[in-house]
Amino acid sequence: MGLCFCSLCPSSIPPSSSSFNKPLSSGSTSTVGFSATTSSAGRSQFSEITSGSIEDTTEGSLSFHSPNGEILERPNLKVFSFVDLKSATRNFRPDTLLGEGGFGRVYKGWLDEKNLTPAKPGSGIMVAIKKLNSESTQGFQEWQSEVNFLGRLSHPNLVKLLGYCWDDEELLLVYEFMAKGSLENHLFRRNPNIEPLSWNTRIKIAIGAARGLAFLHDSEKQVIYRDFKASNILLDGSFNAKISDFGLAKLGPSGEQSHVTTRVMGTYGYAAPEYIATGHLYVKSDVYGFGVVLLEMLSGMRALDRTRPPGQQNLVEWGKPLLSNKKKLKNIMDGKIEGQYSQKAAIQAAQLSLKCLENDPKQRPSMKDVLESLEIIEAIQVKSKNHISRHQPPIHHGIARHRVVKV
Repeated sequence: MGLCFCSLCPSSIPPSSSSFNKPLSSGSTSTVGFSATTSSAGRSQFSEITSGSIEDTTEGSLSFHSPNGEILERPNLKVFSFVDLKSATRNFRPDTLLGEGGFGRVYKGWLDEKNLTPAKPGSGIMVAIKKLNSESTQGFQEWQSEVNFLGRLSHPNLVKLLGYCWDDEELLLVYEFMAKGSLENHLFRRNPNIEPLSWNTRIKIAIGAARGLAFLHDSEKQVIYRDFKASNILLDGSFNAKISDFGLAKLGPSGEQSHVTTRVMGTYGYAAPEYIATGHLYVKSDVYGFGVVLLEMLSGMRALDRTRPPGQQNLVEWGKPLLSNKKKLKNIMDGKIEGQYSQKAAIQAAQLSLKCLENDPKQRPSMKDVLESLEIIEAIQVKSKNHISRHQPPIHHGIARHRVVKV
């Protein structure tokens, strides 16, 4: 039986008991449409979906072409009880709170590594447990999308969903714990305990995120992520990037179609112009979002910031002319990474960002091409270091004079 994601199509979602449709949001929290149901019909349908028993006769099946990930025949997830997750988080105590977003609050919990049952703090494995807020602007449809996409998509650069809970009115998701938090926290939030990300680490993160998007785009039935931004890129203890939050993900166009038409949802500053203007969503709409995040990583500035001077508040509008001018490029580069990169690498990264930010989606590169370009940029740094080391005079008296770059 071919793989099917029919549950992710709007027609497959049961009529909602309530609906709140809001426009794109600005800032780090996305505002999305809300569709919730706890009817027995909805529960029955979701049970069929998660068991992989619904065939998709209209959307086609996903096929897998990447050596570094896989698409599972059916979700491989544990179904948690609400009681278990209360125990894992010590009744959602305030000191276990990791953060809060559009879906609700995220708590730190502990589970047994083998059977994923609740464990004492400090034993077993740490996990992140996302709990739906009853007043959330997201809801059942986005929760269901998260389960069905992350339940079947497995890749080193996608955050791992371990399981879910649907217990009466309670909707929860259980993920692997990402020790370094989000890219957004490291780029923009001033914390004296967090060292600024180095150039090399930023490129490493960009490569990881690009691999994740390329994997989503590489299947025969492509997956469009639709909400690529710094807050949705999570980092493990070694700063390996993983894409999280698939609540807005959609299947790509089928047959000869170039796009899918859908209600505009996402985050201002990151959403592609053609999507905002027409509701036409292309696979390369994700590439635009990647270009925005790459520009944020180069500049250390948010996509939108009302506290900046007039004319500079929209990073893309302000930054594009600077990216295309080699002499002016330094004016937008993050001062915290000055001296850590070669001019050649910075110019190539700026040019790549510009290509991703093309107004015409057809002119944007594929994520596979973006990944290859980033790997070339990363190699420039390695070659530059090797070149320097070959021409440095010998070091005497056992004193190491290597410059240390912290992340």
